[in-house]
Amino acid sequence: MADASFDIVSKVDHQEADNALNQARKEVEQRYDFKGTGASIDWSGEAILIKANTEERAKAVLDVFKEKLVKRQLSLKILDAGDPRPSGQLSKISVALKEGITTEDAKKIGKLIRDEGPKGVKAQVQGDELRVSSKKRDDLQAVQQLVKEQDYDFAVQFTNYR
Repeated sequence: MADASFDIVSKVDHQEADNALNQARKEVEQRYDFKGTGASIDWSGEAILIKANTEERAKAVLDVFKEKLVKRQLSLKILDAGDPRPSGQLSKISVALKEGITTEDAKKIGKLIRDEGPKGVKAQVQGDELRVSSKKRDDLQAVQQLVKEQDYDFAVQFTNYR
């Protein structure tokens, strides 16, 4: 029997992120506490740009956006939010979306699987993802549970399970 395998990846569902941003924009436009504050949230290329007339309002808009991401089952670990910076009359926050697993993070996960995972499970780095393979599917499920229990600073998904 051939080896069973799956990939450990860190990807952003851009459609869901866009939906969350649109919901946050609508809420910011309608909420009374944001009236007259110049508060807005929009795409700026691949990043998200939040603007408001004070730092507190800008942070509040970011909180609304985070709330919408959580409701759409997106991890907050995909966000890389900068600090609020003054820009003329407005305060701005740039938020990047983190995608992909860095080589050193992939090595950390590979070492965890070798040290604590079931015997006979192999992990190899393939670009910005990690392929895990084994002869037994039960071992792969044990590895998934092991990786889920860890607290990494990036979102983890399992794809290509075969």
